[in-house]
Amino acid sequence: MPDLDDAKDLVNLVHAVNALRAQGKILAYHDRSDGGLLATVAEMAFAGRVGVSLNVDMLVTEGDGISDSRMDVGDSKNWAGQVGARREELTLKALFSEELGVVLQVRTAERSEVMATLREHGLSAHSHFIGKTRPASSEIDAGKNELQIWRDAKAIFKAPLADLHQVWDAVSWKICQQRDNPACADAEHAAAGALADPGLHIYLPQGKGSESNQPLALVESTQDATKSVAYLTPASPALLLSRPRVAVLREQGVNSHVEMAYAFTEAGFEAFDVHMTDLQTGRANLADFKGVVACGGFSYGDTLGAGIGWARSITFNPALADQFKAFFGRTDTFGLGVCNGCQMFAELADIIPGAQDWPRFTTNQSERFEARLSMVEVLESPSLFFAGMAGTRLPIAVAHGEGYANFKYRGNAAKAIAAMRFTDNTGAATEAYPFNPNGSPGGLTAVTTADGRFTAMMPHPERVFRNIQMSWSGLDADAHSPWMQLWHNARRWVG
Repeated sequence: MPDLDDAKDLVNLVHAVNALRAQGKILAYHDRSDGGLLATVAEMAFAGRVGVSLNVDMLVTEGDGISDSRMDVGDSKNWAGQVGARREELTLKALFSEELGVVLQVRTAERSEVMATLREHGLSAHSHFIGKTRPASSEIDAGKNELQIWRDAKAIFKAPLADLHQVWDAVSWKICQQRDNPACADAEHAAAGALADPGLHIYLPQGKGSESNQPLALVESTQDATKSVAYLTPASPALLLSRPRVAVLREQGVNSHVEMAYAFTEAGFEAFDVHMTDLQTGRANLADFKGVVACGGFSYGDTLGAGIGWARSITFNPALADQFKAFFGRTDTFGLGVCNGCQMFAELADIIPGAQDWPRFTTNQSERFEARLSMVEVLESPSLFFAGMAGTRLPIAVAHGEGYANFKYRGNAAKAIAAMRFTDNTGAATEAYPFNPNGSPGGLTAVTTADGRFTAMMPHPERVFRNIQMSWSGLDADAHSPWMQLWHNARRWVG
C-alpha cells in the first residue's frame, strides 16, 4: 500500500504545484495512483490525444546500487548482461509502483525554471525528467501516436494509443454491458480512442453572441493551449433602469437553483428563491413575477418520473393550476425549464400556450443516469433565450436519467419547435451514444413555443455560464462563457 515517509514532502509538493500554477508553467497534471506511472501517463496521453515517450533510466538507476561505469576492461565488458535482470525488475517497479507522486507536463524551454522551483521547495531529490510528448506530424498520422518506454537507449515497449485506450476501457465496457443498455455500452467503447474524433470544440458563427460583428471563431480541444484565440463574449445590456423579478422555482431534491439565481442576477434580474410550498401556502404568487424558471437536480429523488410528479403537484391543485395558467397566459412573461424543470414544463404543456406539441421526457436509451460534458448546437428558433445564437456549437453540462424526448406518449415530432440538439464532435446532429447521452430523435434536447416566451431544455447552461466551470473550454477561464448570452437575451427581451 502507498505510504508517506515524511508528511512535509507532501506539503512542499502542494506549495510547489501552486507556485508553478501561479506562474503558468503547468500544462497538465496527474497524480500517480492506481496502476502507477505507466497508467498515469497513458491516461494523460488519452486525454491529450498525443503520443508520449518515457525514459526510465533515471528511475531505475537512482539508489539501485548498480554502477554505471561501463569500462571496456575485464568483467565490465559484460556490464549489460550482469545488471540486466536487476534493471528489468527496477523498470517494473518504476512503472507500476503506486507510491505517492505526481506527473507534471511543462514546456521544454522552462525545464530549468521548473526544477528551480521544485528545488526551492526541497523536492529536487524526488524530481526527475521522464520524457516528452511525441505528437503525430498531422491529423492524418494520428494513428501513429504511441506510448513508448525507453531504457538504455532502447525502446523496450511501444503501443498505439488507440489500442491502449481500448484495453484501458475494456473493464468499464464489460460492466456497462451487464448493467446498462448493451448497444450503448458497445457504442461508447468503440468511440474510446477513435482516431477520427476531433474532440470537443467551440464554434461561434460570425456576429453571434455579441453586439459587434466580430470574426468567426473556432476553438478546438486539440489546439495548443498556449495560442491566443479570438472569440466572442456576450455583451451586457447597455442600461439597466430596473431589475425585473424572476421566481427561481424549486422542489424537494432540486439543487441547481443557486447557480440559476446567480446567472439571472448577473444579467440584471432580481432573483427570488421560491419553493413550491411558498406557492401552495400563499407566501408567494406568480402574479408578482416577470419570469419563472424551474430548476434541475433530483426532484422527488428522480423517481417515478421526477418532473412528472412535480407537475402533478400543480395540476392536482386547482388553485396552483389556475395561478400557473394565468402566468403562462400573460403576454409579458417568460419561462425556462431545465432538467427536472424541463420535464415539469413538458408535463404542463397543455396550459402553456404553444407547447401542445412538446414531447414527454422519459428514461435515457442508455438506461443509466448521464453526467457528462456534451456538444450541442443552437438551432434557429423563436426562443427569446437563444436570440442571435443560431448555429453556435458549444459543450454543455448534462446530468439526467430521463432526457429522452419521447413522442410516443405525447406531442408531435413534426410540429414541435426544436431549439437545441446534440451533435457529435464534428458538429453533425446525432442519435449515437455517447455524443447524444439520452438517444433523443435527431438529437433534440430543447423545445420552445411559437412566440419564444417559454423554453424547456434538458442540459444545464447554468452550470457552465463561466468558462472555468467546464472541464474543457479553450476560452478565458476568468470570463463568462458564451452560455451567459441566454440570460442577457432574456433581460433584453424584458426591456
